[in-house]
Amino acid sequence: MSDAGRSGGAGRFGRLLQEREPGAEVREFPDSTRTAEEAAAAVGCPLGQIVKSLVFSVDGELAMGLVGGADRVDAERLALALGGRAARRADAETVRDATGYAIGGVPPFGHARPLRVVMDEGLLVHETVWAAAGSPHAVFGVAPRRLAELAQARVAAIAADRPA
Repeated sequence: MSDAGRSGGAGRFGRLLQEREPGAEVREFPDSTRTAEEAAAAVGCPLGQIVKSLVFSVDGELAMGLVGGADRVDAERLALALGGRAARRADAETVRDATGYAIGGVPPFGHARPLRVVMDEGLLVHETVWAAAGSPHAVFGVAPRRLAELAQARVAAIAADRPA
């Protein structure tokens, strides 16, 4: 679907994506891609190739952790990767205010306010990863190293239950 045919967050993010990564494509689905499991089913890829974009408050400053769909962010590791002491998940209203997107459609970059981003190194094992594209029905695919560049992310071990 063309960006002109998209509405709301997916259209807005699709335009930004084209500016930063010409040729990249937002894929929209009739069914939800809000959860990692739903996104993997829609795309037809393993759960680990889905990127979860999660907002945290790290010592009072909002930041984003990017992890694979089968993983969860270790808040302590995220805080340490950003030079902080403590991190906690942000609530839905804070996420929307900081990113401009609702939970389930939050892309890894292009937010309303600048956020520091840390991407889990486990995502680098994939040729392509799929991330939310501004709506709970839209995703885009990208090479993980390019995703780190686009998100200006620091790459570190932030997934729980994985050796640091």
